[in-house]
Amino acid sequence: MNAKSKGYTLIVVLLCAFALTIYGAYSPARKAQKQQIVCVKFKKGVENGAVEQHMNGFASLKHEIPQIVGYTSGKTILPNQAVADYDVVHYLTFQSEADIKTFENSEAYKQFVTQNQGIWEKTLTVNADIRQ
Repeated sequence: MNAKSKGYTLIVVLLCAFALTIYGAYSPARKAQKQQIVCVKFKKGVENGAVEQHMNGFASLKHEIPQIVGYTSGKTILPNQAVADYDVVHYLTFQSEADIKTFENSEAYKQFVTQNQGIWEKTLTVNADIRQ
């Protein structure tokens, strides 16, 4: 192959690599259609370390269960010095109701519940559509 052909081949390869990069950046992501909000109230006297372990364990489920499109969480904010009904909130998004069921029936989630329910006073789970 002469130098001119090698130069053209290099240009074509670089343009293909650029096109694939652009395609990957603008290809549509999995779109969330359903949401699940899980609120947890911990029993009195539960240590901060146990709460952090709970939070980290729930967050790790996103990496173990592919049906979870998105996950965020946080501690509740007390409105006007009121007592909060729940301590933390987990917000998950899914593509379908079937994905929510798959998540709830997954071995990883069941194991998480078994390991953590001893420190929970109560929980509340709300499933809803995501309004566009």
